[in-house]
Amino acid sequence: MHSPSDSLGHELARPGLSWSGTVDYGPGPLHAPTSVAELRLLVGRSRRIRALGTRHSFSEIAASDADLVTLAHLPADLEVDIAARTVRVAAGVRYGELALAAAEHGLALANMGSLPHISVGGASATGTHGSGDGKRSLSSSVRAVDLVTAGGDLLSLSRDEDPEIFDGAVLALGALGIVTHLTLDLMPAAPMRQTVHLDFPSESMTSEGLLTMLAGGTSVSLFHHWDGRIDQAWVKQVVGRDGELPEQWLGGRRSRRPVHPLPGLPADFCTDQTGEPGPAHERLPHFRLEFTPSNGEEIQSEYFVAREDLAAALAAVMPLGERIRPLLHASEIRTVAADELWLSPAYRRDSACVHFTWKQLPEQVTALLPEIEERLAPFAPRPHWGKVFTLDPEQVRVQFPRLADFLTLRERLDPGRVFTNAYVDRLLGE
Repeated sequence: MHSPSDSLGHELARPGLSWSGTVDYGPGPLHAPTSVAELRLLVGRSRRIRALGTRHSFSEIAASDADLVTLAHLPADLEVDIAARTVRVAAGVRYGELALAAAEHGLALANMGSLPHISVGGASATGTHGSGDGKRSLSSSVRAVDLVTAGGDLLSLSRDEDPEIFDGAVLALGALGIVTHLTLDLMPAAPMRQTVHLDFPSESMTSEGLLTMLAGGTSVSLFHHWDGRIDQAWVKQVVGRDGELPEQWLGGRRSRRPVHPLPGLPADFCTDQTGEPGPAHERLPHFRLEFTPSNGEEIQSEYFVAREDLAAALAAVMPLGERIRPLLHASEIRTVAADELWLSPAYRRDSACVHFTWKQLPEQVTALLPEIEERLAPFAPRPHWGKVFTLDPEQVRVQFPRLADFLTLRERLDPGRVFTNAYVDRLLGE
């Protein structure tokens, strides 16, 4: 065992403590193998075991009533295939490190999340995403996985060789095995720029206004506080392909200084907002890899709805604004393109994401979420697996048409439920 510190470098008071300090995934023991062979021996003798990524999940998805394991000490094994435009990488590697390695070969990731500090394995398992009308979840770039199954065996699955089950094996909530390596698709690198526009009028909250804003770049994120207007639009564009935005855009004004998504916080840790061209991995995330984010005193919730329902979904929740704002840091709106992954919140549905970054007030947040979810119910919300929600499990299950196929796959790969936990059992059922 290693001393309990996470992949972001935070010293942990307890082995299973989350990045924000709001979730205890379990007392451990926390194992930190340094080789796949060591991991296989560990899994083979474990009654129950769950893998931890960078501990950025706000739900109990990674919790264990027995062993925990971190893959942060495995070799990175970064192998870029320039001709095939792919990279094979250990699951514990952070996206920012992977993007830097790809850039050295003139290649780039198709998408990145807000934080480049999250691990490839953890983000893929939970359906983590960035934003962009044409950008799918990070899991969608995975074309092969290697995982250790319940008996300690090593299993390799790929999009090409195992098409009948592969879409169920990538975004799998850690329930099929411990993923050791992933192979991801890459694309030719292209410079990007980022600008931020502020203070949009209330007229922009119509369906046409919101969708126009969200189509303003390759990746767009909108921040607001449930007062009927958009405060910030972070627009990330491919240089030479996307037209530069004017100083006044859709009623919003270009910010002349860097800003942070959350009110009152310094922008030092944020990516460049000057509009100057730079590598995609320095523009797509909101935050910079070279700065370690502080332990955030926050809780996050997020719900996927059909993109065309975004304005109506926001309007349905807006009457709760006066009760939401005292508990809120900020809300973010992002878009995700449809995919075919069985447990993806964007499964076969171009989606808009209604996101909440809450203050660390768990009791008040938990009490308010059912009312928010009731107002979102007409729009068939699908929750982000790694964030906090209170939806009834049956409401969740009905949103995933391939759930029965996933449960069949789990029965095949883990009949003894070595990799399950209460969170998975409650939401997916037996």
